[in-house]
Amino acid sequence: MMKNKMHYSLIEETTEATGVLPVAAGEPVTVIGTAAIRETFDPLCIEQALNTQSAPGVAHTVLNPDAHCGYGAPVGCVLASPSHVYPGPVGVDIKCSMSYLQFDLPETELVDKRVRRELIEAITKRTPTGAGKGQRSVPKGRAVSLGLGQRIVTQGATRENCEALGIPAHWAGRCEDATHAGHDGTHDALAERLDEFIDADLFLKLEEKLRQLGSYGSGNHFGECEITRVGEDARARKTAAVFGLRDGYAGFLSHCGSRGFGYQLANLQFKALERHFKAHDIPLPAGDRQLVYAELGAPEANAYLDCMAMGGNFATMNHLLINALILEAFQEVLPGIKGELVYFISHNIARRETLADGDHWVHRKGATRAFPGGHAALTDTPFAKTGHPILLPGNPQAGSAIMVANAGAEKSCYSVNHGAGRRRGRKAAKRELDQAEVDASFEATDILSNCRQYPLDEAPAAYKDFEEVLRSVKLADLASEVARLQARFVIKDADKMYGGAA
Repeated sequence: MMKNKMHYSLIEETTEATGVLPVAAGEPVTVIGTAAIRETFDPLCIEQALNTQSAPGVAHTVLNPDAHCGYGAPVGCVLASPSHVYPGPVGVDIKCSMSYLQFDLPETELVDKRVRRELIEAITKRTPTGAGKGQRSVPKGRAVSLGLGQRIVTQGATRENCEALGIPAHWAGRCEDATHAGHDGTHDALAERLDEFIDADLFLKLEEKLRQLGSYGSGNHFGECEITRVGEDARARKTAAVFGLRDGYAGFLSHCGSRGFGYQLANLQFKALERHFKAHDIPLPAGDRQLVYAELGAPEANAYLDCMAMGGNFATMNHLLINALILEAFQEVLPGIKGELVYFISHNIARRETLADGDHWVHRKGATRAFPGGHAALTDTPFAKTGHPILLPGNPQAGSAIMVANAGAEKSCYSVNHGAGRRRGRKAAKRELDQAEVDASFEATDILSNCRQYPLDEAPAAYKDFEEVLRSVKLADLASEVARLQARFVIKDADKMYGGAA
């Protein structure tokens, strides 16, 4: 690869918030972002976008406003292919996702800092944070046996699996995908694949990884207690009612993925494909081993799709269990309150979807699905007329947003960004930001945390201007705002040994 030779000025503006990045041959990269946002795209991000669109079998690439350099492909991009699957444009944290739990708890109940401190303590006794942490490391977690864990990763959020962990079974209906099947459409394929890995002793510490169900990871993963602020316009109010949002009431926003289980599956497949490319002398796209791929129908593609499905099932149940534990923690401190899952939606996954030019495997890496009302895939769901909830984290001080797709999302392969996106790398944030100033800013905004010192690499100043990111989405006619979320406290991994999560 030609390192750091590309520049955002290569983008040709088409509207105030859209542009194209021409490639040598074929369709250009679609770019979403105002001029201010396009200036945040680092050279390697631009280069990776061009490499992605030029790779074999790739029909469409979209660069979202939160984009920054990633593993092979940028974080904050979409790749659509009718014929190939690419692990890089999914990432190593398979089905990293967002979920939102809405309580019937009015915001006045959270004014008292002592109540919020009690809630933080109750949550951290149930949902561990950090690399390697699982349910055994907390006193009030759920026991996840080896057998139940294997059933979960091969079947997903079935009624039986939800009930075994005390998760309301109807929450599965509020998931983007409650279950994932194998390459042939069966769950047996996943059970066989997992047995194959176990028999070959390829999966290290499987039982330990499965016990990470119900836990947050490190890096950018978090849980936040929020106050829901529904927009004032008629569409926002009507849509919020369908979503189950309550204006002026507390909710809980979670960000995490498939933990060590998904990471190990992703690594297994990256290594297997690298060996395959080397053994058959297959040229790497742009010479980048992080852009290895497999043609659909090939054994290598089947293996990857099975692993992605198992990681997806883990991530789904991880979120559902976290939300069940969060609700339990709130009820311990504030007896009698109720909570319902608004939605669970992923941003590191490949799914078969129909676009204007046919069926594709749409890879979203740090990108969120955005189906508007009337989309065929939402038929028989609660969101058939409105479009589904889009959960977009900003940062605790700027807030987060819940949006709904517009018809204009077709131009971005029915996708939007997955959040604000980084503007400072982790090392740069630790080097450039002042710990005392960051901690003081949280004190000034009355946002509590479980951390003695808020992680500098996760400080608000490490991320892009969330308002400008949202402005890009709105001006490009991808989605409209339904509600804002105002943080009251944050759960993060405070261990400074770890950083970086897909």
